[in-house]
Amino acid sequence: IWVPRLAQAVLAAFADVKLYSLVRHLENAETAKCVYFCQLCSWFTWYSCTRTLTNTMETLLTIFALSCYPIKGSKMGSSCKYLALIALAIVIRPTAIIPWIPLVFSHFLQEQRKAVLILHNCIPVGLVTVGTSLIIDRVFFGEWVLVQLNFLKFNVLQNLGTFYGSHPWHWYFTQGLPVILGTHLPFFIHGCVLAPKRYRIFLMAVIWTVLVYSTLSHKEFRFIYPVLPFCMFFCGYSLKHLKAWKKSAASFLLLSNLLPALYTGLIHQRGTLDVMSHIRQLCNNSYQSQAFVFIMMPCHSTPFYSHVHCPLKMRFLQCPPDLTGKESYIDEADVFYSNPLGWLNKEFYNDTLLPSHLIFFSVLEEEISSFLALRGYERTATVFHTHVPQGRVGSHIYVYRKKTEMNH
Repeated sequence: IWVPRLAQAVLAAFADVKLYSLVRHLENAETAKCVYFCQLCSWFTWYSCTRTLTNTMETLLTIFALSCYPIKGSKMGSSCKYLALIALAIVIRPTAIIPWIPLVFSHFLQEQRKAVLILHNCIPVGLVTVGTSLIIDRVFFGEWVLVQLNFLKFNVLQNLGTFYGSHPWHWYFTQGLPVILGTHLPFFIHGCVLAPKRYRIFLMAVIWTVLVYSTLSHKEFRFIYPVLPFCMFFCGYSLKHLKAWKKSAASFLLLSNLLPALYTGLIHQRGTLDVMSHIRQLCNNSYQSQAFVFIMMPCHSTPFYSHVHCPLKMRFLQCPPDLTGKESYIDEADVFYSNPLGWLNKEFYNDTLLPSHLIFFSVLEEEISSFLALRGYERTATVFHTHVPQGRVGSHIYVYRKKTEMNH
């Protein structure tokens, strides 16, 4: 459980150092320190950098690739290295290509040996990457699959991401980017005005990425996480040029980001991880073979076997998107929440089918209380989740155990 997080943290720390080295090479040590400080102060970086999400790895690889990118007017950079890192990021998450479209196009325009760039770098890197991806997917899927094409079809052409929620086109401009920047926003705007012309390509990458993502209905803060390092460059550039106000501005950034970073990282919505320790305890006793855990939450609320590590019987409410085009399609989770009590009585009509443990948010308890009492369940644990309950998500998570079983 901890090894992936620690590995992600080490990579994130290495990426921060690479960002510092990049700015020091492009500008000077003072500017590099300001950019580095802004990066370390960002509450959203604290919140996201150690999370094992593909968006996080996409962001880290973007920083690594940026450190090898041949910026106009700079003697640094390696076409093969940065293209290979971009390709790896695209294999992990195809959307990684979006911020790099203006950057690669700019590189192509300024490159004098265009044929060499295409024939000796782009094509070999592309062929090796696509070939490796195809072979890996062939091994795991048992058939030839181009997952990047499927990703494009699902999220763009069919726009099935709207199944998981939709937002207005301007959401990234009015909420998404301002929220992840937080109090860095005025520094970002100031830095965009001050930065030399050769760094406009970074700003173009930010604007382009946000514009492209704005065309998709399903939007999340983490989707635009890869543009944050570009934004931090402008924030640091602004901080460096504040001169007499620099210390006051730095203190403001640190203090204003410290509380949201600590709250979102240590307190907010932590219950879905904490409850997994209660489930893991079932692996350490003789009742493991009899245990059956049913997680009655909005789908994907908790981790699954990645946090259990034993062959414990578990189930959660499903919410797969409809791939058949049925207009009347309703997923299992929505069916359950439309009538929780009726669903439970129908699904577990026989006592032999009953789970040994039920896990659900506190907002559901009153509605299914008669089922819990009739079937002999008792609450064994209460886990804090959030101070801001909304809809199907409650402030606490309850663990219920069937009295007739698992008593020990």
